[in-house]
Amino acid sequence: MTQTPTRAQASAQFTVPAKHPMVTVLGSGDSLLRVIEDAFPATDIHVRGNEVSAVGDAREVALVQRLFDEMMLVLRTGQPMTEDAVERSIAMLRAAENGDGASETPAEVLTQNILSNRGRTIRPKTLNQKRYVDAIDKHTIVFGIGPAGTGKTYLAMAKAVQALQAKQVNRIILTRPAVEAGERLGFLPGTLYEKIDPYLRPLYDALHDMLDPDSIPRLMAAGTIEVAPLAYMRGRTLNDAFIILDEAQNTNPEQMKMFLTRLGFDSKIVVTGDVTQIDLPGGTKSGLRQVREILDDVDDVHFSLLTSKDVVRHKLVGRIVDAYEKYDSRNGQ
Repeated sequence: MTQTPTRAQASAQFTVPAKHPMVTVLGSGDSLLRVIEDAFPATDIHVRGNEVSAVGDAREVALVQRLFDEMMLVLRTGQPMTEDAVERSIAMLRAAENGDGASETPAEVLTQNILSNRGRTIRPKTLNQKRYVDAIDKHTIVFGIGPAGTGKTYLAMAKAVQALQAKQVNRIILTRPAVEAGERLGFLPGTLYEKIDPYLRPLYDALHDMLDPDSIPRLMAAGTIEVAPLAYMRGRTLNDAFIILDEAQNTNPEQMKMFLTRLGFDSKIVVTGDVTQIDLPGGTKSGLRQVREILDDVDDVHFSLLTSKDVVRHKLVGRIVDAYEKYDSRNGQ
């Protein structure tokens, strides 16, 4: 792509290599092109054959140029571009331009493979998600804190399965405190397994995305994968394990300390939670809220903070999270 600047305006041209059909760059029905045009309304973007040109404000044209360069790097890996990926790439480029200081490029974020299963690859989709995944590689204990839909539990589980497959650990332990939505185990009908199941179902569902479903009962029967309430961790030392505590905002300080001190040799802990969705009885302090004050300066413990910008569910989820945060701040919560 060559760029010809004037005093306030600039123009740029980009040639799409013949091996990449234009539909992979522009999207079906030009859907990707429309996303780019909407993001750069003051820039004229034209396509002729396999040539893309952009004319407008020099800074915006430079961003469009970077965007197409990053898109081509992603496409070269064989990974398709989606509307969501284009929007996230633009957001990353704008953040970098505004002084975020990120050394990672959109292509580096979007092409980092964590796990592949049945033709589906799990990757981080945002810069903060990539930094969270990288922190799990680098540190023994990592806290992933953020709102619903930011992938904090899903990515942690993908890293756990990756570690198991690479024989870095001998087992995966997934746990949650069984205090949610005002229910208590004692008031639920059925056997112990049936009582536990509603709390642990999201963890089972994620496992089914990452492993052959037929192998999961066998791995659980062998103890290679254990899914259990937090209370079952008491008194144990967990060696050679990848341990995930999910919904950690619903632990009290004593439970959090109990869990973290289960850490054994050659193990890794990831704690995930959302401090805006605490279901503990009134007056009970959340162990997740307190733990950062205690461990923030402890070596080999890392806190990854995710925000509404990292929500990878329906776009409306991010807007809902933002709306609730504004409401809480207005009402002093």
